[in-house]
Amino acid sequence: MTTILIVDDERVIRDGLVRSIKGAGFETRAAEGVVQARAEIARGGVDGVLLDIRLKDGSGLELLSELRVSHPSLPVIMATAYGDSERTIEAMKLGAFEYLTKPFDLDRLVETLRRAVSSAPAAAAPSPLTASDEGVRLVGSSATMLSVWKAIGRAASSMVSVLITGESGTGKELVARAIHDHSARKAGPFIAVNIAALPSTLVESELFGHEKGAFTGAAARREGRFEAAAGGTLFLDEIGDLDPGLQTKLLRVLQEGTFERVGSQETIRSTARIVAATSRPVLPKTPGATLREDLFYRLAVLHIELPPLRERRSDIPVLVQSFLHHLPGPRRAVSEAAMARLLAHAFPGNVRELLHVLERASVMSTSEVLDEADLALPLLPTMNAITTSLAPAAIDDDDDLDLRRATAALERRLIERALARAAGNRAEAARLLGIGRPNLYAKMRELGLSTER
Repeated sequence: MTTILIVDDERVIRDGLVRSIKGAGFETRAAEGVVQARAEIARGGVDGVLLDIRLKDGSGLELLSELRVSHPSLPVIMATAYGDSERTIEAMKLGAFEYLTKPFDLDRLVETLRRAVSSAPAAAAPSPLTASDEGVRLVGSSATMLSVWKAIGRAASSMVSVLITGESGTGKELVARAIHDHSARKAGPFIAVNIAALPSTLVESELFGHEKGAFTGAAARREGRFEAAAGGTLFLDEIGDLDPGLQTKLLRVLQEGTFERVGSQETIRSTARIVAATSRPVLPKTPGATLREDLFYRLAVLHIELPPLRERRSDIPVLVQSFLHHLPGPRRAVSEAAMARLLAHAFPGNVRELLHVLERASVMSTSEVLDEADLALPLLPTMNAITTSLAPAAIDDDDDLDLRRATAALERRLIERALARAAGNRAEAARLLGIGRPNLYAKMRELGLSTER
């Protein structure tokens, strides 16, 4: 029978997991820390590990790193009560099979354990890498952002091409930088090129370089961005705006790893890793798609989809706190009314818009606490616009405009829709809403919704 080692220093949690996992048909062993876990694994017979990150006698991440060398095919599922981008990226980069947050959804945990042990024979040992303390400036602890952290970790542990998609302002360049900063190429250059910002006549020269006299104004030989990014990462932003003819040249670089400068017959080998991003439709067969199908598949060996801010509203308070902490000037906070207004806003400009709203408010206000009036409300969508785009009929024109009642009505409508879509499954509804299950239960009780199935 399959044996799972459960490593957690909280006895109540550890014992509960032992009972639950046994009840699902597994054999179990338990360890309260790194030392005991090493001993249990040395005994042999362990088919999978459920490993907490924070342990009293050491770090679960350090043990994971050891296991990737000593037991490369042993699947390890990391567990934590804290949603943390750095730890998630590091865990996935070190080769964790999955990264789960507490409290566990038992059905998901059991399904993950079954997938982990069934895939163990095919598991490969990734190269152990050390995470950088810098470079990851994305913020969020929602389920959707946890998926992004995991994707960044997987991308950082490989050298394949990555395509990042998402609306403008969602942080695509930050994801690209995080991949670079956590990869084995972090000591090399990170070169970013915004295709949409370049005149179409200069894109080819900018990317591939040119020889003296190759065209009018080419007074000297010039290296392109592919050469400048040698040994590092070349980030091609807004790749969907690339001219079809240059898409063919880029495809050749991805397939063969070679290119020529404009006006030259000399073949140059590219050693840059390509990470691309776009806010345009690019999926093959999608109306308005701008990328060649073969180029899409070459770029999207790993595909990371960034969610818009409206789909991860639970991250807004964390983003606000982070932005206010790093803005110049005196330390600021936001009032309860201002936070409610931000939570209700549609944010068509996504995270970038939130940052600009806070920057403007910090400059214009002399108070240490930013209030609703400091957010420049005329520049923000009305509540009717928000409810029309996110939850039709949550608020009617005849309803009053009390912000708290309107926000509660919107929250209730969204929760009811999520529960209906999830067929009553609370864990799935919480995932759809981008919040933790405990937060969902608390919000349901606050709104007078039954928490019973």
